[in-house]
Amino acid sequence: MIPLDQNKLINFKSGLYVVSTPIGNLMDITLNALQILKLSDLILCEDTRVSKKVLDKHNIRNKQLLAYHKFNEKKSLYKIMKLLEDKKIVSIISDAGTPCISDPGAILVNESIKKKINIFSIPGPSSVISAISISGFSDKFIFYGFFPEKTKDIKKDMEILSKLNLTIVFFISAKKFKKNSIFLEKYFSDRKILICKELTKMYEQHFRLKVSEIKDFDIELRGEITLVLSEKLENESNYKLLELDKMKIRKLMKRLSIKDVVSEIKKIKDIPKKTIYNYCLQIKNEK
Repeated sequence: MIPLDQNKLINFKSGLYVVSTPIGNLMDITLNALQILKLSDLILCEDTRVSKKVLDKHNIRNKQLLAYHKFNEKKSLYKIMKLLEDKKIVSIISDAGTPCISDPGAILVNESIKKKINIFSIPGPSSVISAISISGFSDKFIFYGFFPEKTKDIKKDMEILSKLNLTIVFFISAKKFKKNSIFLEKYFSDRKILICKELTKMYEQHFRLKVSEIKDFDIELRGEITLVLSEKLENESNYKLLELDKMKIRKLMKRLSIKDVVSEIKKIKDIPKKTIYNYCLQIKNEK
């Protein structure tokens, strides 16, 4: 760990700082985050006991901490806003990752916007980006977060998401994995899934399978899990080329290589590459 030299701390403007903290490994925190936490007049914590472990690890002690979670967001607002209006430095951190992203903070940010308080983002580790980076899936993605509590809301959202040909990232508690995985099987059975457990920790594990295989998944999960669903898989065996598609391919084959034809067709229409390639071979063999 690099120690903080109080004499070399840069001057930060007063305002609200949304600070990212480690998602697992306590060393995954930026120097910028450590500096602003050192200078903060008040640090808002989702759970002060969890946050104290991070602060102690980096020798940040004797700071004023205030529990700030979904059950007291509105109740604590007046006290926090008073400090911000008095030109103090207030930081908000969550138990892991970035506040306001599936964590408390949005109410405070919106009130600060309304009162024209300075708001700054101090970026850091992200379980979403970490999971996508090792997924092997498309980097065009949508982040959904936690499943709603009500079944009707889950069904409504899954119906919409299932139509998107994008990578989708979910958060889910281990206790609700079995309960909510049935919705994944129902709406995304034709996709692959990456299950990330204990990201950045010593016992980090990844499980790669097809969504249709989730019912047989029997690994014990704990805490919060990050799930990454692949984009839609190309169903090559069932895809039938339209006559217009065939005409376009035949026309391109007169002047381009098979590789270039596949590339050109993919740009204008979502047809499986293997289907285009096989039809190109068929044309070539006719000669």
